[in-house]
Amino acid sequence: MRAKWIGLLIGLIVGISGCTPKEAAPTEPKAAEPAPAPAPAEEPAVDPVAAASEIFQSRCIVCHGEGGKGDGAGSAALDPKPRDFTSPEWQDSVTDEHLRKIVIYGGSAVGKAATMPANPDLDAKPQVVAELVKYVRGLGK
Repeated sequence: MRAKWIGLLIGLIVGISGCTPKEAAPTEPKAAEPAPAPAPAEEPAVDPVAAASEIFQSRCIVCHGEGGKGDGAGSAALDPKPRDFTSPEWQDSVTDEHLRKIVIYGGSAVGKAATMPANPDLDAKPQVVAELVKYVRGLGK
């Protein structure tokens, strides 16, 4: 009888303390941890020279023309006419910063014709804009 009481007492102590032998402990399912957020996809590396050339071909040629003389197909309906990038006088009269501002913010940003559209998507691509400026500068040579 004494052994029963000792066993009962041990069982009571273990029960009260919450300690149960490991092999007898029921395993509670753990809450599923949320999956880690996927890493943001890296933008593919862009060659700024190629990007600038593509942008000039797709956006600028329409009005400024292939050679940059301001004689593109869209220039006929514009007043004032688009800038002739081949003009040495004009090339000498503008800074690279001026050109950068026109490319990104449009003609209105520098007191020129509002028909020169802004390209706000290029604001986050300074290397591409720098290459566009070089491209325009190259047309004056």
